Amino acid sequence: MPQRKAGIKDLRKSHSRKMDNLDHKTVIKKSEKSFLKAVADKKLDVAKETLKTLHKKLDKAAKTNIIKDNTAARRKSRFSKLLNSIA
Repeated sequence: MPQRKAGIKDLRKSHSRKMDNLDHKTVIKKSEKSFLKAVADKKLDVAKETLKTLHKKLDKAAKTNIIKDNTAARRKSRFSKLLNSIA
């Protein structure tokens, strides 16, 4: 546990940032699940829409350093391949 005021403030900031990052990651995971469900059900129009929002969320997360750039690019590529496989 930090002893000084600055240390206490830093701890508070890091905790709130951690919670924000976790929120972003759970939103990404939920949208990935909905996309995969649409692909499994072979609903092409729903899958296209969810893929578009998923790309936006991955780009935003990469831009704000929640996930790495290559991770976002890899996931986008894999999901695009999945969509093309059912089309």
